Amino acid sequence: MTDSPRTSPQLGRPRRHEALLTLPAQEAHVCAVRHFTADLLEAWQVPVSKRDSAVLIIDELAANAAQYGREHMTLRLVLDDGTLHIVVTDSGRAVERHRPDMASDEHGRGTGIVQYLAQSTEARQTRSGREVRARLRCSP
Repeated sequence: MTDSPRTSPQLGRPRRHEALLTLPAQEAHVCAVRHFTADLLEAWQVPVSKRDSAVLIIDELAANAAQYGREHMTLRLVLDDGTLHIVVTDSGRAVERHRPDMASDEHGRGTGIVQYLAQSTEARQTRSGREVRARLRCSP
């Protein structure tokens, strides 16, 4: 884990924070990702309502990474001028799509929650796995 705040020349206050957490892609680690995020965003003084939304977004993305990733999952958070950039990567093979043969009450709600809460989302395949990005405005 790393946290590297960068200070603004005006007032000496941090204007950009970055953190990185990599864990095995296992469902048992999703809780750790959620707690890490909540504690970090509190330390970064993100408003409670936005912090709750961010934790829910990250919980859903980490759960997907744990379920479909093969080896590891990585959470990267960047808070820059009031916008939280969330990037979750895993070592899975393909971006999972909702399958019509699965009951909608059992699968597929997580991505809908993420899309509802975030200002933007993007999922793509990389050479080493999948990457999902979400952006959340955190200023009041």
